[in-house]
Amino acid sequence: MTLTSVAWSHPDAAALREAQRVEVGQLYAHEASFTPGMPSEEIDSESVVATFVAYDEDLPIGHIALRRLGDELEIKRMYVAPPCRGSGVANDLLVAVEHAAREAGARRLILHTGNQQRAAIAFYGRHGYTPIAVYPPYEDVTYSLCFEKVFSPDSGGGSGAPA
Repeated sequence: MTLTSVAWSHPDAAALREAQRVEVGQLYAHEASFTPGMPSEEIDSESVVATFVAYDEDLPIGHIALRRLGDELEIKRMYVAPPCRGSGVANDLLVAVEHAAREAGARRLILHTGNQQRAAIAFYGRHGYTPIAVYPPYEDVTYSLCFEKVFSPDSGGGSGAPA
């Protein structure tokens, strides 16, 4: 597995985000507050600080991005292709985005997920993310859960630099 920093618009990154959109859409289709293309899920490419794609040889298998949201840095579109889940790809993606956040001067990193994404919730908990109040623009999304990881100044954020 290799991890590559790419532009937000890179075709492999876009394809992985589309796969995630379809999967999440199926998961939350029954939710009254879910509408495909909802404003809370739109990302201005100018706000994206970093995008990483994981590859198994030439096959794109994972994605994560970091964006500015006001004064914060937020993890967006963490996704690992289903056949590759549990292989450590998500760990490597998270390390890369945490490193990018620290390099950008963040003292904490925030993220939004949904209450049906139990594996994601457990994953982030294992990596030191703790629940916080739902922040804009997600306050009207009834299934929202938000988390933060505060980087300790003496540890450099905890996860280390990307491989």
